[in-house]
Amino acid sequence: MSTTEKKGGNVREFKLTSLALKNKNTVYLLIFLILVFGVYSYRSLPKELVPEIVWPQIMVQTQYFGNSPEDIESIITRPIEKEVDGVKGLKEITSVSAQDVSMIFVEFNTDVDLEDALQRVKDRVDRAKSELPTGDDVIGPIVFDIDFSEFPIININLSGEYSVEELKGYAEYLQDEIENISEVSKVLIEGINEREVKINVDLFKLEALNITFFDIQTALSQENLTMSGGEILLQGTRRGIRVAGEVEDPHELEGVIVKKEGNKIVYLRDVADVEYGFAEPSSYARLDRQPVVSIQVVKKGGENLLSAAQKVLKTIETAREEKMIPGGLRISITNDQSEEVISQLDNLNNSMILGIILVVLVLYYFLGARNALFVGLAIPMSLFLSFVVIGVIDYRINMMVLFSLILALGMLVDNAIVVVENIYRFVDNGYKPWEAAKLATGEIAMPIISSTLTTLAAFFPLALWTGVIGEFMKILPITLIIVLSASLFVALVITPVVSATFIRREGEASPVDKRKGYYVAFGMIGTGLLLLLTGWRTVPNLLIIFGLIGVLNLAFFHRAQLWFQDNFLPRIEKFYERTLRY
Repeated sequence: MSTTEKKGGNVREFKLTSLALKNKNTVYLLIFLILVFGVYSYRSLPKELVPEIVWPQIMVQTQYFGNSPEDIESIITRPIEKEVDGVKGLKEITSVSAQDVSMIFVEFNTDVDLEDALQRVKDRVDRAKSELPTGDDVIGPIVFDIDFSEFPIININLSGEYSVEELKGYAEYLQDEIENISEVSKVLIEGINEREVKINVDLFKLEALNITFFDIQTALSQENLTMSGGEILLQGTRRGIRVAGEVEDPHELEGVIVKKEGNKIVYLRDVADVEYGFAEPSSYARLDRQPVVSIQVVKKGGENLLSAAQKVLKTIETAREEKMIPGGLRISITNDQSEEVISQLDNLNNSMILGIILVVLVLYYFLGARNALFVGLAIPMSLFLSFVVIGVIDYRINMMVLFSLILALGMLVDNAIVVVENIYRFVDNGYKPWEAAKLATGEIAMPIISSTLTTLAAFFPLALWTGVIGEFMKILPITLIIVLSASLFVALVITPVVSATFIRREGEASPVDKRKGYYVAFGMIGTGLLLLLTGWRTVPNLLIIFGLIGVLNLAFFHRAQLWFQDNFLPRIEKFYERTLRY
């Protein structure tokens, strides 16, 4: 930030700008790198609709069957609460004691690492286990974190002229394939009922034969068992022996011996009926009032939602092509979160592009075509540089980041406008372009730095916002700080070099220049149309857009700009002067 006095102390040069002007090739290489890495960062950054906020909350759940809420609170909830109350970083403890179950919610401050907090809570719960009841009717305590970022991003619904078992088989195949995707956390299947074996016991026969439910349970558990039979040395190799006793056909259970007294043997079929059916439904899936098997895909926290959805759809398409699922199976996609994300992000992107066009248009009429290009260069350079920094700090492209960029559009050109106009003032006073760029930027370097810092100072307190709401909202000020800092760097380093290279006094183009301009513009449009036939999209569209802008500029905008600067602005200035005199 140090400066050196030049020309009798009237003008001071800024050393960073002077260094950039002395190494223009390095600056142009820097421009190229910023463009390349900026585009790469924007394309590779995870896309999401709203920021994923880590809610530092842990749940301790304990089930104790056959107990009232009052008993659950006294013998389970209070001992655990008492032990967990001293955990470091704790914010609040809330609990719910209901019939048969205790649920304790432990909330931490947002600056606490959730993995460390989870481990500390587990350690405290382990210390409390000595005061808790034990037995087969106690399940837990189970400690787990509550991740609100893991939500279904897409539903795959299977239907058709197939049985529930066949649909379940296809769903399980897709489940295994989709779970191999790195961005996917888990895949849930809804709308199917698990098969189960029901044993309908005749109570009168049990009483007549003096058999209890425990006798039936014991017999089934002992018969439906696979166990080790030891080892055997066979041809110099020691092999393990396994006695397979698990039931494969549910109706084999009818032959299980429940009771034996002397020569009298009681089989299960003598006292009960074995039925192989479906469990009680725990979930329903319907589409157009018809039953379906639904597959819910849950994304991992922090992963790219758009990439995950695209890979899921690609997996389904591959399964179709490889005939792993039949062509007659109807697959419908619902609740596709990627469509909403793409729609919202496209709207914000379009708003940002429209804002850039309007900003450049205003610059064009007030500053002229060449000046507008110099100043407008600050917009993409600042944005691309910001995308690189956003990727480094592990932010994602979401509505908060894009909204911040839209807010910053009008502000990030301020510094470049001041720099370019001051360079033109020095050129008009007889300085050569490179000397003018060095002295003009040095003259206003400290004022624009001070101006930018005063703007950033308003956002620094917002960046320190704490709490869950703060984690959500502070993305806006941090993004603004990054963008405005990038615009200051562009104004002091890149804009002087580009201006000094291409600067000239504005004047009406000669007919030869216009003819060449038309050739270049129509050449860009023609090249873009030819490239569209090859299947490319981005580069041809940009060529066509810039070509059309060039044609409109030569045919209409240039004359409108001259009229605006030579007629309209002087009238406004005279009216303003008369107002001041009055």
